[in-house]
Amino acid sequence: MKRYAVIVAGGKGVRMNTSKPKQFLEIDGQPILVHTIKKFLKLPDIAIILVLPKENMSEWKHIESSHFKTKKINVVVGGETRSDSVRNGLASIEDDGLVAVHDAVRPFVDQSLIEECYVSAERHGSGVAAVKLKDSLRKRKGEEDSEFKDRNDYVLVQTPQTFSVSELKRAYNKIEGSYSDDATVFEMAGKKVRLVDGDYNNIKITTPEDLK
Repeated sequence: MKRYAVIVAGGKGVRMNTSKPKQFLEIDGQPILVHTIKKFLKLPDIAIILVLPKENMSEWKHIESSHFKTKKINVVVGGETRSDSVRNGLASIEDDGLVAVHDAVRPFVDQSLIEECYVSAERHGSGVAAVKLKDSLRKRKGEEDSEFKDRNDYVLVQTPQTFSVSELKRAYNKIEGSYSDDATVFEMAGKKVRLVDGDYNNIKITTPEDLK
């Protein structure tokens, strides 16, 4: 079954407190999104769709000529929200198959996790990376009060989040508004979300502490 990866790189980096979008900040001499794309390219026969803000297209051209001269990366202009950007990425896929949606600022994703998510989506309809909570969990009740929650009842959701192309397109066509991840959209369309054991190293680089 044909495999696609929609890599969403539309963030503004507000919480990073930098003028440059966080996906273009460098780790070990390479932009974060370059590390991320290279992880997916290590798997065979995956078509990459990179979703970028329109204003960053010229910067991407420079990155592409430096790091991906021999690789085909399809680039799509993002939307106002993450959901809009994913929709645009999905719209560029003409055939059916499996699609993994991944945050460009998760450059430490392991190839084995990517593969497990594809396999789960092929067998069960979805494959969403998630990890168990390590800390105790409480729910806020007003300004000062809170109550205990059993952390075993919760997980922290990561990406990749992988689905049938046609089913995820159908899910996005059913819902309105913006959502923080694709599993929520898939679930709201009446579909079951299958979890895959994630990786604690698969962090999302959001703040200066994450970058360190």
